[in-house]
Amino acid sequence: MTAWPAAVLVREVGPRDGLQDEQPLPVADRVALIEACVATGVRAIEAVAFVSPTKVPAMDGAEAVMAGLDRRVDVVYSALVPNRRGAERAVAAGMDEVEVVVSASETHNQRNLACSVADSLVGAHGIADLARTTGIAVSAVVGTAFGCPFEGEVAPERVGQLAGHLVDAGAGVITFGDTTGMATPRRVHDLLDALERVGMGPDRIGLHFHDSRGLAMANVVTALDRGITRFDSGVGGLGGCPTAPGSAGNVATEDLVHMLDDMGIATGIDLGATIDAARLASRLVGHDLPGAVLRAGPRTRREAQ
Repeated sequence: MTAWPAAVLVREVGPRDGLQDEQPLPVADRVALIEACVATGVRAIEAVAFVSPTKVPAMDGAEAVMAGLDRRVDVVYSALVPNRRGAERAVAAGMDEVEVVVSASETHNQRNLACSVADSLVGAHGIADLARTTGIAVSAVVGTAFGCPFEGEVAPERVGQLAGHLVDAGAGVITFGDTTGMATPRRVHDLLDALERVGMGPDRIGLHFHDSRGLAMANVVTALDRGITRFDSGVGGLGGCPTAPGSAGNVATEDLVHMLDDMGIATGIDLGATIDAARLASRLVGHDLPGAVLRAGPRTRREAQ
């Protein structure tokens, strides 16, 4: 049997990545969802995005959301910021971490950020410089890292080069996003091989899988075999991308925790509380969510005799 990591960090992204493709929720509901997720034991949460409300209406009111939280000192609250203005708002809101974002595909970067990849990399330097002066951590997200819905295949070497530029800009951990669920176990190996060749070890790599084609969990196990210990997930399987046709939800947090628990890999997250948070998410968005454990319960559940 493969020597899997003893523990992993599961970062909850439902309140940001998960809600961005939903109808806008009131600030109080978004606060309630974040609080429910934190109550599960997660120690890293992507809470908001500081973006234009005309482009992503569901993320309007980020400042009010952060002001309404009873923040815990042992939880890292991060915000996605597409540009310097977003970073300035994040600093003013007292975020623990800002995430710069760039797509590996030119077409998706233009659709998502309305600028070229090169311009996004220049902007990343400015955001990182601002964050450093205020003591806020900087991470990065590389979207379409396993393929683009507009351009098709994206060479792992290109993703590796982008990662190198982001490290030079000052990003710590870099998360590689499978924006529309194009990753397979083979593609995970290919990307991790390319990252190894540019000197990126597992300690600086996060992976963000969408389950559009039902392979998210298989991709997680493949990454665990390679020593990756940081994964994004969305409670209930919330998720999607407004600028990426065909994008389904994130790997569901309760599904991921359920599997990791059974593998003997520690997460520090309570499965029962995570299922409760997924139920809340479903009620708030007003429709069923795709999380399998949300529907079926854990494998140890017993029906009444």
